[in-house]
Amino acid sequence: MFDPKGNKQAKTPIVVPLESAPGNLAMKPHAIACDTKIRDRAYELFESRGREPGQDEQDWLRAERELLEQDR
Repeated sequence: MFDPKGNKQAKTPIVVPLESAPGNLAMKPHAIACDTKIRDRAYELFESRGREPGQDEQDWLRAERELLEQDR
């Protein structure tokens, strides 16, 4: 491990198990389901544009926006 101070032995990093992390950062099933819906809709948008590459981020953001509007 690299030590920027030049010490011969660097300290071992502290690793916190994900289950005990503040706010329990593990992905929830709901978050995974939402991600899947966004991905599926983004792919539909990609196909509707004739499968033209290079607009994946725009497709993702549009799909995300559409699905958020549906939940209102």
